[in-house]
Amino acid sequence: MTDTTIATVGELIAALDHYDPAAPVRIAIPPDYAESVSDPLECPLSQVLFGKVDTDQSVVWIGVGDPHLGCLPAPVTDALGWS
Repeated sequence: MTDTTIATVGELIAALDHYDPAAPVRIAIPPDYAESVSDPLECPLSQVLFGKVDTDQSVVWIGVGDPHLGCLPAPVTDALGWS
């Protein structure tokens, strides 16, 4: 894992390019993200949506699926700096 901000679809594709395409993908949610989240969680992805925010900018959104799959493993929490 790296300490990187991914701001574009191209950067996301590049970040995922060297991983096995069959590997499961999850979104990590930090603790205190919402009042009900006290531990870091992992969630499945649900959708990828595309739309325009205004006439100049198109945005891709990645939806978080439900239910939460559980707490993040400690090594992932540590790597993200959330421990």
